[in-house]
Amino acid sequence: MWFYIFAISFSLFIVCYKIDITCVCNYNNKRMHILLTNDDGIFAPGIAAIYKELVKLGDVTVVAPADSRSGTSHSITFHHPLVCNKVDIAGKFSGFSVQGSPADCVKLAAMQLCKKPIDLLVAGINSGANAGINVYYSGTVAAAMEGAFLKIPAVATSLAFDEQMDFETAAKYCIKIIKKLIPVQSGSVININIPQLSKGKPKGVRVVPQAVGGLQEHYICQKDEQGQDVFMLAGGHHRQETSPADATSVIDGFITITALTADMTDHKRTDELTKKKWS
Repeated sequence: MWFYIFAISFSLFIVCYKIDITCVCNYNNKRMHILLTNDDGIFAPGIAAIYKELVKLGDVTVVAPADSRSGTSHSITFHHPLVCNKVDIAGKFSGFSVQGSPADCVKLAAMQLCKKPIDLLVAGINSGANAGINVYYSGTVAAAMEGAFLKIPAVATSLAFDEQMDFETAAKYCIKIIKKLIPVQSGSVININIPQLSKGKPKGVRVVPQAVGGLQEHYICQKDEQGQDVFMLAGGHHRQETSPADATSVIDGFITITALTADMTDHKRTDELTKKKWS
């Protein structure tokens, strides 16, 4: 009698245990919903390369600018409506092409186009490193930061300019880092930069702060077809930092990881200002 009671109880325990394990496994193995965007445009090779890797992690929705919006920073469109079309990119992927900025794409995706919650936002892979003060100009980083504003875990990915841009290899490096970051904390941006790959494998990975030394740049005066003076911005090299930072580390051949925040407050200076008499 006791044997049968024990056997039934043990069987029930095993069934319940299996149910619990199955629930845990289903939860942990849930396919992520990933929003993918960039600032180089939906036809750029970088976004196609990272898409191939991201689909291994989850379901990917692509919402990207219809053309290059590089250097548009965090601009948004509100003077006229956004035009959005479904497109198929040469059989590589399908997505939404938006006549707007990278930040527009993220807003539109989160508020209108995506029918289920976004677990992760990935921006890139950008053509050119987004390090130092370039993060303020970057549409790629701005797209990720817009995700942070919306409490979506966000990662920005970039590849340093090279004679031959190897986005396929860069995407593999990016996906390795993204896997280690998951679950990505919402409210901030993880900025990943891949160095020039023509010089060989990266020397390693550095977690470093953003460089703030500014750029060495200048304008070149030229004549347009009408004979009018026009000016082209040139240079753009970061000044050397006294300690390791993202810009110099990428130049030195390292993959860099930098955590960025939307809070631009100078807290020390703010504390000083609160001590002054203002009336």
